[in-house]
Amino acid sequence: MLLARTRLLVATLWAGSLWAVGYLAAPTLFATLSDRVLAGSIAASLFTNQAWLSIACALVMLALLWATQTSTGGIFAGPAANMAAKARRTLLIIVLVMLACTLVSHFGLQPMMASLRAAAGPGGVMEGAARNEFGILHGISSTIYLVQSLLAAWLVVKQ
Repeated sequence: MLLARTRLLVATLWAGSLWAVGYLAAPTLFATLSDRVLAGSIAASLFTNQAWLSIACALVMLALLWATQTSTGGIFAGPAANMAAKARRTLLIIVLVMLACTLVSHFGLQPMMASLRAAAGPGGVMEGAARNEFGILHGISSTIYLVQSLLAAWLVVKQ
């Protein structure tokens, strides 16, 4: 019971932080700051912190799922345990896909976007020649973030 409640707490923290940063804080920065380069820099910092929080939440969730498996008798339990094993497997897949989304975005796409921002200079990436490339990377990153956000909702509901 304590493990299940802890999983729900971690899943809620993870989902809420994804939603707050991606759909509240970042859009608010661009809507309120007149300097779009500054807004982008702050948003990038927020998304970096979010990525590390996502990695931590994923690792905690994986540990909790492993602890839940060992506390219920593993594969030698009855039909109720088989049902629980299927639910754990679903949660495990959701957590792993969410973690993969974070890793691809943070260690794959974000460094490319950061180098484009750095090369753009004071006018910002949207003023330079890299505008199209940055737009494509941003679109891919936004799609991955949306998938992760929807999976987060599913993760909370499955608890």
